[in-house]
This record gives sequence, C-alpha cells and structure tokens, in this order.
Amino acid sequence: MTLAPWLQRQLRSLLALRGHAVLLAGPAGLGQFDLALALARAWLCERPNEQGACDTCPSCHAIDVRTHADLFALMPEQQAIELGWPLDPLTQERIERKEIKPSRQIRVEATRAAVAFTQVTHAREPGKVVLIHPAEALNPESANTLLKTLEEPPGRVRFVLATEAAHQLLPTIRSRCLTHAMRWPEEHEGRAWLSRVAATDYPALGEDDWIACWRAAGARPQEALNWASLGLTARLWAELPQRLAHGDWTPIADWPLARQLQVAMMLCHDAMAQAAGAAPRYFAADALPTAPPQRLGGLWRALQQARRTVEHPVQVGLWTEAWAQRMRTAFSSARLSRAAAALHSRA
Repeated sequence: MTLAPWLQRQLRSLLALRGHAVLLAGPAGLGQFDLALALARAWLCERPNEQGACDTCPSCHAIDVRTHADLFALMPEQQAIELGWPLDPLTQERIERKEIKPSRQIRVEATRAAVAFTQVTHAREPGKVVLIHPAEALNPESANTLLKTLEEPPGRVRFVLATEAAHQLLPTIRSRCLTHAMRWPEEHEGRAWLSRVAATDYPALGEDDWIACWRAAGARPQEALNWASLGLTARLWAELPQRLAHGDWTPIADWPLARQLQVAMMLCHDAMAQAAGAAPRYFAADALPTAPPQRLGGLWRALQQARRTVEHPVQVGLWTEAWAQRMRTAFSSARLSRAAAALHSRA
C-alpha cells in the first residue's frame, strides 16, 4: 500500500501515539480513509517498522483481500460497496433481494456487531482493530451503543475513526479519542502526486485540466481525483460559470446531484466574494457573472437548504430543471463578462 508522502509523514507521527482510539479529522479529500487503513495495517502487521506496515506478511495480505479476522470495518453499506469492503452475508442477501437499500448511515445492528467483535479473543498476536469511516455516519443510537466500548475496550483492541465532519460527532465520542487534524500538502507536493496518478489512471487529461481539477478541489489532492473521474477539463471549468448563470445545466446534468449542487454553491460563493471585493476561490475572476448581493444571498440560503435534502429520493430531471431556472433567475440582471461574450460569439 503506497501512501501519498504527506500521509506517510502523518502515519509516522500517529504510530508514536499511545492511545487506544484515534480520530482523524479534516475536510473531505485529504485522505482520511487511506490514512486510517494504513494505521490499522501498521497496528496489525506482524513485522511493522517505523514507516508502518511491512506490506509482505500474512496479516498485510489478509487486509489487502479484506479477510483479516482481527479488523472490523464499521461503515455505511453504501460506503462499503463503493470501497469494495464485504458486507455481512445477511445484509448482502437482503440488499440483493431489494428488501433494503444500502444505508448511508451506520446502522445500530452493525455497531452492535462491532462491539461483539471486540469481545472475542484476537486471532493473531498484535490484537484487534475497529476502523470507523466516516465516523459522522454514526447515528445517535449507533454512537451511544459504541460509547462504553470506545472508552474502555476489552483486551488489546484499538479504534481508528475517520471523519470529514468532526463537528457532527457526539462530544462524548470526540472526548474518548486522540484527535489528529489532517494536514494539507504543499501545492508542489500535491500536484506532483497528481501527475504520477494521472499518467496511469487519467492519461487523457492534460496539465491545464489537472490545474482545473486542483482549483475545483480547493487544493485537496484526493478531491481533485474525484473531479477528474467526472471528466472535468480546463475548458469546461472556464465555461461553467456563464453557462450555469444562463440556465444551461447540460455540462453537469449527468453528474451526481450532490456534485451538481456543489458546483452551484462554488459559483455562488465566488460571485459573492467578488461582489464584496475579495478574490474568488474556485473560478477565474473574469469568468464570473455578476448579480446584486441581496439576490446572491438569497441564492446561497436556498442552496444551503437544498444541501440538507439532496441525498433524498428525487426526480432528477425535475430537480435539474428547477435549479437551472433558479440560477438563471438569480443572475438574470448580470452583466455579461468578457468570457460570456466570447462564449456567445462562438455559439
């Protein structure tokens, strides 16, 4: 398992900790899950070194193929499926029969299974590990089920929790963990890592496209990979502000709704920043449309409200049409920028 260099540095620091529960906290795209899994591997490795796990022993191999008897991955079923982590046979059967849908929260039944796991003697010498990702997916019942075991785990049991929203965790969960704030890579380091990944996984993307992905991700390398997987290019990113402002949702209509909403929020954020005399964060200043601050404020509040329900079942076409109209209305009095004029002249 090859970690990005900034994650490897953090792993060395984490290995020096003596607590039984570690919380990895930071915004999305900084590699919380990769670091949590690397820490679990090192804790369970039969021949660990100062860099972490040896990557060659039977324990490391068992983790690679998701069969290690002393590692319990506690995560929502949807997350487990996306990460290739096996579900328990009963849950898998119920999902296949369409009796239930893969959960986006950590069910209390799964949490009880994790607690039961900690009470069984470990199969290998190093002990046992419970990996919880993302920890904010613990609902109140699940979190309370975990509390006593998290505070006083039996035997040689350790916990590593990864979260992108530490503020959503119960204070009683946070208080039982040693919190590690995820560190950001330097731009040159993150961009160099992206270039190596790009050469293998995304050969069609050029340097300008990766710069666009990096900017869209807010300098978070793994989030930049998520943008690349959607097919984001430099040209598309340059055109998006004006196209969305004119109600043209076509370029992003096939993206997940949460990602579409995120783009709309990024556009609104940058338009508000520019209106207040600040530099935009995601888009180029000359690509941004303008609108009255009051109208932008109303749009921002509506977008925040929509974010709370975007994962609920909706009719995708109607949702997209409604937001295209809302964006067009918000920016209807916008003065066309030079970029918009150029875009219309090419049409």
